Amino acid sequence: MSPLAGYLILSAFLFAIGLAGALTRRNAILVLIGIELMLNAANLNFIAFWRFSEHPEALTGIMFVIFSIGVAAAEAAVGLALIIAITGITRLRMWMK
Repeated sequence: MSPLAGYLILSAFLFAIGLAGALTRRNAILVLIGIELMLNAANLNFIAFWRFSEHPEALTGIMFVIFSIGVAAAEAAVGLALIIAITGITRLRMWMK
């Protein structure tokens, strides 16, 4: 087995765990954690294919990963802000009754 295959198997395993977590959980925070695992699996693929490509000095894989990490941070911030806002609205409605 080549080293690239090992990285791809690990990435597929991480993606499967993240997908199962995102589809089976009802808690919004655990769904966000599953999505983060899937994004990390994609990042691992980017780095593995960049490292074992013909021209690893091109840094394209690292640029994709940096962009993906920025998207993941924004997704987590927006997701948690929505969860906090919905929780606050729900508690306010319960207090008003």
